[in-house]
Amino acid sequence: YPLRRQRQMCIRDRGFVEALREGDLSDLEQTQRYLGIIAKHAERLNAIIDDLLSLSRLEAGTERRALLFEKMPLRPVLEAAIELAGVRAQQKQAKVQLSCPDDIAAKINAPLLEQAVINLLDNAVKYSDAGSEVDIEVRRQDGDIAIDVKDSGCGISPEHCTRIFERFYVVDKGRSRKLGGTGLGLAIVKHIASVHGGHVTVVSTPGRGSTFTVRLPRQE
Repeated sequence: YPLRRQRQMCIRDRGFVEALREGDLSDLEQTQRYLGIIAKHAERLNAIIDDLLSLSRLEAGTERRALLFEKMPLRPVLEAAIELAGVRAQQKQAKVQLSCPDDIAAKINAPLLEQAVINLLDNAVKYSDAGSEVDIEVRRQDGDIAIDVKDSGCGISPEHCTRIFERFYVVDKGRSRKLGGTGLGLAIVKHIASVHGGHVTVVSTPGRGSTFTVRLPRQE
């Protein structure tokens, strides 16, 4: 369904291009509207292609074979992720709070773990009201390391929680399209956790927010 929809949108955009070729370009307002729609869809397609390539490499296992894993403190990695996700947070006037002891370290690939946290932060901010707070907490649990990303947004119904890590699964299709989601962000988080030997879970209450937890395995 998602790819079929993208094809339909490409056909629509081709219609806009033809209209611009054959139309009166002196109508600047109409021209700008068409160009804006085409540009927005081009950006979305580019995001989907990038996410699909990342997901394909992770699922095929080629990403893991080429990755370097090093034991390092998690706090600087999470701080970098918060900084990289800062644009959307600033747009929504969201405040991101980090709680991570300096001595917690794990054997990780820093860029991949950054990307997983960025994806979770992006969703947390995207589906929360303006001015909301997002909390990232790192803790030791049963010998493992848990990274919690907690928001106070719209939450997720129980019937969706078991499926949201599937590729292209979207809880609210209309809202996701409006906010620019590709339907692949959480699938990528799932596979990043997997290549680290861990997993990701979610606990959510509709209307009260969600907590996504990336769990990294016991460090020897």
